[in-house]
Amino acid sequence: MLRTNLSTRPFYNERRVQLVLGTVALLILAVTAFNIVELRSLSVRYEQLVGHVGDAERQAAKLRSDAVRARQSVDRAQLELVAAAAREANLLIDQRTFSWTDLLNRLELTLPPDVRIQSIRPMADKEGNLTVTMAVLARRAEDVEQFIEQLEGSGAFRHVYSRTETTNQQGLLDVVLEGWYMPAAPDAAPAPAPTVQAPAATPRPARKD
Repeated sequence: MLRTNLSTRPFYNERRVQLVLGTVALLILAVTAFNIVELRSLSVRYEQLVGHVGDAERQAAKLRSDAVRARQSVDRAQLELVAAAAREANLLIDQRTFSWTDLLNRLELTLPPDVRIQSIRPMADKEGNLTVTMAVLARRAEDVEQFIEQLEGSGAFRHVYSRTETTNQQGLLDVVLEGWYMPAAPDAAPAPAPTVQAPAATPRPARKD
């Protein structure tokens, strides 16, 4: 049997072409459906974020308004009274914890022979620094300078200076010293302990045989 193609146009396999086109159409539909789902999901997330941002802005505005009302409702005079009472309470606490024995021991260790202390007044300022004011009598300015150097050298005093200096009728220097006192600072070298001399031993009488 003789098989020939006498048609003027070439013969194509239409079924294969249709299968390829159908597959491409399915892919396009799948991609389109995926994009639509993702777009909806992103839209929902965006709306949620916009809602959260709006809630946060409203909460921030409410907090700012509350802060303004709180500042306006504060009584400045009453606040100053409370602050003054707190400072007074802190000063009382400092005075109760202040050790006069420790201060006097330190002064005894650093006081030169020709300097005499007339009065001592400790006081705590607003920053909690403990200031000690001392009125002293001395024969010479060199003795006062030596006292200041030994106070600062002990480690318990800082920024000691002569606030006033006058000469009294006896020719002595009347000086007011002031400086920071830090009880927690390291102690000065302790004074040597007094040696107690043991009583002389009583000689025993010679033993008679």
